[in-house]
Order: sequence, then C-alpha cells, then structure tokens
Amino acid sequence: MSIWWSLHLRREAASVPLARRLLLGAMETAGVDPDVSFDLSVALSEACANAVEHGGDGTRGGRAEAYRVTAYLDGETCRIEVADPGPGFTAPTPVRPARADAEHGRGLCLIQELADHVHIGSKPGRGGTVVSFDKILKFREGAPLMAV
Repeated sequence: MSIWWSLHLRREAASVPLARRLLLGAMETAGVDPDVSFDLSVALSEACANAVEHGGDGTRGGRAEAYRVTAYLDGETCRIEVADPGPGFTAPTPVRPARADAEHGRGLCLIQELADHVHIGSKPGRGGTVVSFDKILKFREGAPLMAV
C-alpha cells in the first residue's frame, strides 16, 4: 500500500502548519518512525516557508497565489515536492550555509541536511521553483505500510 496526496495552498504563513500536520498525520497512520517523520516535517515546513516568502508577487487575477505540496509515501521512500509560481532563482550548487548571524537563508541548507536527496528546479525569469526531496523511511514494528 502507498499514500499519495497533493495540496494547493494559498501563499500565506498559516498554510505552512497545515501542510506539516497533514504530513505528520499520514506518517503516523503509516507507522513511520517518529524521528524520520519529524525530520521530513521540518524539511517540508522550510520548503513551504520559502514558497510563501519567495513564490510570487502575491496575487494573480485578483486572487492570492497558491503553491502546491505533493507527498508520496511508497514502500521505503517518502518523496515531497513543493512548487511555487514565483520568478525562480539561481540555486547555488551545492547549497551554501547562511552566515552564523544571518536571520534568513538557512531553509535550503536545512532541507539538505534532513533529507537523503534534494533537487531544486528553478530558472530565473521562467516562473516557478520546485523543491523536491526524499528520504528512506524507517517504520515502527507492525506498521501498516512497512515494506515487505
């Protein structure tokens, strides 16, 4: 069995905990180890916060712009994608840590530390950024989705 879901959320700060809680609920239901669930939920929160802050000019046709969160729990892997309609940016390769005294700029680095694989798809001026990351899952004993 696998779990797949996708959300279209307004680019508002209140949407970030909603996405995080949905992911944590799905992981709990699937029997994923709480430490792995926590790591992925923090990474998701960072990706969503980036989409909210940098994902566009705020409105499109009089409506607040949305961003998309998609999560796949399949077998031993969880893959998460956060896509926004923003202007895009040139992602540093590798992602460099922020200065110690910086108030912003730690999100992508933190995602990279918490996930097993990270991909940032973004082209300046072409519109949109997709941050995707995955992690090998560990399950509690007797978990419903535990890989056989």
